[in-house]
Amino acid sequence: MLTELALPNRVIPGIAEFALGGLPAPAATNDGNAWVDGLCWLYCGQRWTRVLWIGPASVAGAQAAMYACGPCIQELQERVWRSILLDDQPAHAPHPSQAAGSDAPAERRSGRHRGQSRFLRR
Repeated sequence: MLTELALPNRVIPGIAEFALGGLPAPAATNDGNAWVDGLCWLYCGQRWTRVLWIGPASVAGAQAAMYACGPCIQELQERVWRSILLDDQPAHAPHPSQAAGSDAPAERRSGRHRGQSRFLRR
C-alpha cells in the first residue's frame, strides 16, 4: 500500500510478549524510535537527557510536543497498565443535568455556535 511506503516503520517494543499474554515492554533509549536530546516533561524533573515524543500536551486550546525519558516512559506505562488491569475509574460528581431530583430534560441553548458562520465557507 502507498501509505506503507511513505510512513517510516515504528518499533513497538515487547509486541511478541504482549501477543503471548504478557505486557509489552516500554520504549527504551536507542530502540529504533526517534529519540532526541531534550528535556523530560514527566517525573524526573526535566533533566537534559535522551527523550522520545509521547504525544501532544493540550492546555487551554494550545498544544505542544511532549517528550519523556526512558525511565519516565517506563513509570508511565506501569501506571497506565495498572489502571487498565484494575479497571480504575476516577471518582467524579454527576453532571448537573443528572443531579438528584432533576428529572426534567436540560434546557436547549438557543444561540448560534461560532462554527456555524458562513463567513469563510466556500
